Amino acid sequence: MNKALNKNSLLRYSRQIILKNIGIVGQKKIKNSKILIVGMGGLGCPVADLLTRAGVGEIGIIEYDKINLSNIHRQTLFSAQDVGKFKIKIAKKKLNLTNKEVKIKTYNQKAEENILKKIINEYEIIVDGSDNFKTKFLLNKISIQYKKKLIVGAISKFDGHIFVFDFSEKKSPCLKCFYQTEPSDEILNCETEGIVGSTSNIVGGIQANEVLKIILNIKNNLKSNILILDLLNLNFRKVFFKKRKKCIC
Repeated sequence: MNKALNKNSLLRYSRQIILKNIGIVGQKKIKNSKILIVGMGGLGCPVADLLTRAGVGEIGIIEYDKINLSNIHRQTLFSAQDVGKFKIKIAKKKLNLTNKEVKIKTYNQKAEENILKKIINEYEIIVDGSDNFKTKFLLNKISIQYKKKLIVGAISKFDGHIFVFDFSEKKSPCLKCFYQTEPSDEILNCETEGIVGSTSNIVGGIQANEVLKIILNIKNNLKSNILILDLLNLNFRKVFFKKRKKCIC
């Protein structure tokens, strides 16, 4: 795939094309990229929205759930009139309205291993927008197998974590190098633990930003790091960690 920029594209993306890190060459890289987002919730919505606005060539979305009223305060692609409808259908409709130049490919399925293995190899970068550790560790495992770049996000209350891995590099650590045992999903349970809508959008925004930096080959990224955000107290930490011996990666 090698898509050129037309006159309309040059105008649409003019405010980012003028950046020295992007330019015409960088915008073409963005336009020719293929990104898979797993989950269309508090993280997946801002990631999909921002990457659509940035002009990513193709975005794949995996999601099977329906919209409920408690989603609306943080899942920015949905409104009250969408309650009861499938997230994936509404997301595609909204994203197409934002930017028709972007191809939105939808998979109305659960993110299970057999499904992910059929889909994941079509895409260059995988973005985790799931709300449970089982899916995050599954994406970690399959991304290692297919040597993909993986951006993991996790949110709860006022807190957020972002990981970036490049499994095309042999020295890359993985999620299991950091979490040697799988944490309880209760940590990420919005229903019991709560979540501030701004937290999900800030973390999702950083995930989208990391996607663009990978596409543009900007070296100052979060690769092999975890970014820890405490938005209640405005504390931010970036922690580098190495590949652990005898890990699956």
